[in-house]
Amino acid sequence: MADRDGPAAAATIEFDAGGIATDDQPTSPLTAPRRLLPLWPLMQRLCNATLADLPPDVARPAYDRNALRFGIVHLGAGAFHRAHQAVLTDDCLNAGEGGWGITAASLRSPATRDALAPQDQLYTLALRSTGTERLRVVGAIGDTLVAPEAPVRLLAALASPDTRIVSLTITEKGYSVDGASGALRLEDADIQHDLANPARPRTALGFLAEALRRRRAAGLLPFTLMSCDNLAANGRVLHRALTGFARARDPGLADYIEAEVACPSCMVDRIVPATTDADRAAVSARLGLSDAWPVLAEPFFQWVIEDRFPLGRPGWERSGVEFTNDVAPYEAMKLRLLNGAHSTLAAIGRLAGHESVAGAMADPVIRALVAAYWAEVAPTVAGTIDAVAYAARLAVRFDNTGLQHKLAQIATDGSQKVPPRILAPLRELRQRGAPNRVLCFAVAAWIRSCDGIDDAGQPMAMADPVLAGWAGRPGGAVPPARAVQLWLAHAPVFGTDLARDAGFAAAVAGDLAQIRQQGVVAAARQRLSSS
Repeated sequence: MADRDGPAAAATIEFDAGGIATDDQPTSPLTAPRRLLPLWPLMQRLCNATLADLPPDVARPAYDRNALRFGIVHLGAGAFHRAHQAVLTDDCLNAGEGGWGITAASLRSPATRDALAPQDQLYTLALRSTGTERLRVVGAIGDTLVAPEAPVRLLAALASPDTRIVSLTITEKGYSVDGASGALRLEDADIQHDLANPARPRTALGFLAEALRRRRAAGLLPFTLMSCDNLAANGRVLHRALTGFARARDPGLADYIEAEVACPSCMVDRIVPATTDADRAAVSARLGLSDAWPVLAEPFFQWVIEDRFPLGRPGWERSGVEFTNDVAPYEAMKLRLLNGAHSTLAAIGRLAGHESVAGAMADPVIRALVAAYWAEVAPTVAGTIDAVAYAARLAVRFDNTGLQHKLAQIATDGSQKVPPRILAPLRELRQRGAPNRVLCFAVAAWIRSCDGIDDAGQPMAMADPVLAGWAGRPGGAVPPARAVQLWLAHAPVFGTDLARDAGFAAAVAGDLAQIRQQGVVAAARQRLSSS
């Protein structure tokens, strides 16, 4: 699908991407150590009053932002939402649909609010491909909230009669469901807190249940809930989790949610790396104004949605959004071909000492292994999807040096990502008796990467709180066969079936042994020669 812009599309310019890094920012850029800040904070700030000062080739809102009504509340105000859903909603606002302003809420960190509030919630989208960059200032977000600081305001926004859609990008772990079984983790401390303190919740489920209770009591129709996270059947996952949470609180509320709340599934596809100080400095220099938190993305995007919105929706189709009755084939395509390859690259590439997707893809052995991964997984993508053509496009997207997409970012929360991305297609292939040895290798590489040390003996940061809480996790000194046995017995990741698959266990153990002995690249070369 071609890239689309709003009415005032920015011109393409030449861009020097050398030296751009993509480390995640754990705190607001405004509160980062002073020694890390470049000159951009000293410039005049991007805001409503300075929009007229932007260069003519930078797109900007063409509507009166003060006249917006806020029909959308978005939970999870991170870079992905701001590089995709907010941008396409901005297109609708530019076209005169003024009822779809966004209230964005962070469930944990104040970083986004701290950066955007002084800018009247404006920020820049930088679309980067190898050698080029296009800039656009986005104005769809009208307010940013921090849930722990303002639970009353967030609940009021959710319960407002103007709110017709609540969308979510809260990552896989934000749904508080078991990765293998899909069951709600009622024992989770935050879930227990929300059941006991419904007026001051901590989780997305807690906020949604209480807001829906208030709307029902006020005689308002329920909003539509739209998950945009990387979960198969994400709408059904959200509906099931929310109903389960509500049932533990009030069976009547659960029955109401089960019967009345629409949760369309959707698939969202755009690569969005983390923003760094170097990116902020480069974007601010182009603007001539300081932007504390621009977002970067590739030009490609795809958004496919089940068209179930009882209270209406923006005209996202004007920007190329596809509406369908069945999102499942698109979900499988993205989860298994893009996200699964990303997780495989994150494990193998980091072990080999690479930092970015493009850097890992430049290694011919790793590139060949990813191609073999796609060849194995493609038969599991059903329907009318052309998996081969999609994988060919992915190879081009993964080569994009303009983004420098960090493998460490992709590896975050790996224990929540591996089950739907890699283990789900692997199960199908093994049930069919189809080739799956490259996927077994991917599992072995991920297990090896969880040791936190690369093949050169250098430490690798592991950001996976769920996995870190597993007291019985085996280290690198445990013999491969025993280590795999212990890993496969860890039901939150592997379920209960794979531990009984002796052939799978033997294949993973053999690959793990080879990776430990030879290093991941040599082991991958051997796997390719024997597959």
